[in-house]
Amino acid sequence: MDKLRVAVLIPCYNEEAAIATVVRDFRSALPQAVIHVFDNNSTDRTVEIARRAGAVISHVMLQGKGNVIRRMFADVEADVYVMVDGDDTYHADSSPAMVDRLLAEGLDMIVGRRVSDDAASYRAGHRFGNRVLTGFVAYLFGRSFTDILSGYRVFSRRFVKSFPALAKGFETETELTVHALQLRMPVAEIDTPYKARPEGSFSKLSTYRDGVRILRTIIRLFRLERPRLFYGLMGAVLAAASVGLATPLAITYMETGLVPRLPTAVLATGLGLLASLSLTCGLILENVTRGRQEARRLVYLGIPRCAAPGDAGAAQCVRAGE
Repeated sequence: MDKLRVAVLIPCYNEEAAIATVVRDFRSALPQAVIHVFDNNSTDRTVEIARRAGAVISHVMLQGKGNVIRRMFADVEADVYVMVDGDDTYHADSSPAMVDRLLAEGLDMIVGRRVSDDAASYRAGHRFGNRVLTGFVAYLFGRSFTDILSGYRVFSRRFVKSFPALAKGFETETELTVHALQLRMPVAEIDTPYKARPEGSFSKLSTYRDGVRILRTIIRLFRLERPRLFYGLMGAVLAAASVGLATPLAITYMETGLVPRLPTAVLATGLGLLASLSLTCGLILENVTRGRQEARRLVYLGIPRCAAPGDAGAAQCVRAGE
């Protein structure tokens, strides 16, 4: 651990009530780490308090957690990255075990799976929404996680420097998860206690607005990363509608030799053509997507692996970062 550079990344927006505790707790849990606080246009004393607590301060002008993560991953150079929210809801003492497991097993991401019996800290609506979205992602991309919206994660350098970071807001956690699943990275989850925010700290997450944005992100990633299935399903729906409309017309034509409902026949033909076009688009875009995935995979493989101390991979990783 002493030979590796560890960075704790804390995205912040108006967290003056909690940020000092977060910095102090992670400095105690990971004394060898550099604590980075990325402020996202806070209007309170977050920056002043974080600087006084000993954190390295950076500023991100574009509003939104996704924009902050893009800057954090671009600007900070380390071998292991610990990302945590600045609201003092996550358990800092879990981080050494998460880092150790990442290195020992050669993983690229570990997600802190939130465990809480306190209804105030983890509201029922958020639990339900998380289960629905997690199940949707598992159905589309494969099941590796049970808490895709956790803000507590540990990453390898390989993951961070190959992550495109396109999201703007809270949907960024979904994007992180899908990136790992699409490249079939070695990942894991670790249970970690989750507690209520301290007094004076308020959540910036809107249950419905951000839930809709996360769902839209999943659908967008589904279209981009699984185009054959996405457009295939669309084509199947259009084809079924076309056949449903055309069947009675075909029966009437065979019985009478007439097509009495010409507009319906035109509509059925149009739907059939659209179904064929949708399937064709899916097949073409599947090849485009495969090319993008291969390019991302090559970028990922070009970054040295960080392993546990004593492993040749760890020494290689440190030398590459010097």
